[in-house]
Amino acid sequence: MKKLLVITALLLFAGIAFGQALEKGNLIGVHVMSVELKPGATMEQYVDFYTKKVIPAWEKSQEGVKLFMLKGIRGEQKNEIGLIVQFKDEAARDKSYNADGSTTEFGEKVQEKMAPILSEAEKIGTSTSKYTDWLVL
Repeated sequence: MKKLLVITALLLFAGIAFGQALEKGNLIGVHVMSVELKPGATMEQYVDFYTKKVIPAWEKSQEGVKLFMLKGIRGEQKNEIGLIVQFKDEAARDKSYNADGSTTEFGEKVQEKMAPILSEAEKIGTSTSKYTDWLVL
């Protein structure tokens, strides 16, 4: 129940703080990221690169997708990094990802375009995430 409240707050925050309206039928991917920094790198460098380079490139590569980076400031994920991925609808998500989470042919092309930027990000750190996709009702 506590996690559901946290996720709900994050979804509302994304809609209000960034001027993006959540609409019925939107699909929201909520990711909690585990970041492993390279020696000498800081989380601030990682977040800065991700928000200024990676996120704009992802959004440019896919129509109907908006991303928001998050930092937990209270609660179970305090001091952790997260990501909200807002898709226009399930079809926009399904264009890039199969039901099992693997990438589609289109998704592979997007990842090929993203490879140079993601390779540059790996000089700062790498990340994995656990996620849940939520449909706005």
